[in-house]
Amino acid sequence: MGKRILFVCMGNICRSPAGEGVAESYIRQRGLAAQITVDSAGTIDHHSGEPADRRMRLAAERRGYQLNSRARQVESADFERFDLIVAMDRANRDDLLQQAANDAQRKKVRLLGSFIDAAERDVPDPYYGGSDGFERVLDMIESAMPNIIATVRAQ
Repeated sequence: MGKRILFVCMGNICRSPAGEGVAESYIRQRGLAAQITVDSAGTIDHHSGEPADRRMRLAAERRGYQLNSRARQVESADFERFDLIVAMDRANRDDLLQQAANDAQRKKVRLLGSFIDAAERDVPDPYYGGSDGFERVLDMIESAMPNIIATVRAQ
C-alpha cells in the first residue's frame, strides 16, 4: 500500500485543492502515482460538494494544473487513512490538532510553511483578495512540494 497525503485549508475550495492539484502533477511527472496518492479537505463543511473556487482553478490552469476535486470536510478517519496531513495555515493546523485522537495522529499534521525556507509560514487565504493572492498560494505550494514528497517517501 502506498503513501497518502491530505492537504487541508478552511473551506477546501482554494488552498487545499491547489495543494492536491500541484501534488498530483508533481507525483505523475516523477512516475510516483503508484506510490503516493493525495486528497484535500476543509476544516469546515460550508462548501462541501462544491468545486474549487473558479479563480483558483483559472490560476492553476495557467500553470498546467487541473483542480478536479469537490470540497469535503475532514473526517476523523482521515487521521488513520493519511500518512501526512498538510495544513495551509496555523489556524487549520490548530483545528486539526484538536481533532486528532492521539499523539500518533497529531504527529501526522504539518504546516505547509514548514516545508519551505520562507519567513511566512502561513499560506494566505486568497478568497477575499485579488488574483495575485492565488498566484502567491501556488508559488508557496510549488516551493514546498519537493520537501513534502521527500518527507512522505521517507516515512
